[in-house]
Amino acid sequence: MEIVVNLTVPAVHAEVSLAALRAGKHVWTEKPFAMSRAEGEAVRAAAAEHGLRVGGAPDTFLGAGLQTAFRLIERGDIGEPRSALTLFETPGPVAEHPNLERLLSLGSGPLWDIGPYYLTTLALALGSFRSVSAVGRIARPRRVLQVGPKSGQEITVAVPTYVSLLSEFDTGCTATSVLSWDSPQRREGFLEIAGTEATVSLPDPNHFDGDVRLKRTGDDEWTVVKATGPVAGRGLGVLDIARSVRAGEPHRASGDLAHHVLDAIVAANESVEQGGPRAVESSAPRPPAVPETYDPYARTL
Repeated sequence: MEIVVNLTVPAVHAEVSLAALRAGKHVWTEKPFAMSRAEGEAVRAAAAEHGLRVGGAPDTFLGAGLQTAFRLIERGDIGEPRSALTLFETPGPVAEHPNLERLLSLGSGPLWDIGPYYLTTLALALGSFRSVSAVGRIARPRRVLQVGPKSGQEITVAVPTYVSLLSEFDTGCTATSVLSWDSPQRREGFLEIAGTEATVSLPDPNHFDGDVRLKRTGDDEWTVVKATGPVAGRGLGVLDIARSVRAGEPHRASGDLAHHVLDAIVAANESVEQGGPRAVESSAPRPPAVPETYDPYARTL
């Protein structure tokens, strides 16, 4: 079994994934899954045509932190989920970053680079995205590169450095999300889901572990729920493909899930540029839970 791990820049994710699939290799690709819906569909079609697996980042939802939160929601600890709030606010990449121009071009920015962590978690907790409405802004449209061979060159920022989204899901739930590289105040990993009986605070979706906290109606303090399950870190998505191939089972961090999140991101981007809500036509499969006894260090036969 051979799995190609595609860690190239976003602009060629689909091209490299397609080449690997046509060469008979399973593929795990970094996020975003592709740069357009058409590219994402082409990758999934190639995988189906050749009988191969394709999966995409993020795989953080396979870790103990988010899996514990999903189990809590699934068994009804918060009642019926109703809404969610996510916040990611940082100053963004610094002027001295050696690849600043890439981080401010299509395929990056907070929506494309950070959004997949939050949007994947929302899709798995609340159901498939049905529509998104978004506004976006570019705080500083022109930047001067400070380091590297292009030092002194002025670039045009091609993506919003602030995006605010209102999402609707096929379950009737809603979510409000802020993704910003324009804030001096750092606020990362904030993801809360409110239900009819309680609110759950999930760990940072960019991490594999972290506390899950629960506050029921009338509680003054949060109750910490101990996370259980694998905390191995990066690479769980690739391992998930390998073990699923051996077992003849669907893998969890699938190309269908990654494409659905891409679809939501493209819809948000369209909403920023054209205004109004945009439909998300694809759907996200609900993968089976990761067993609490899952051992990522056990030998994969």
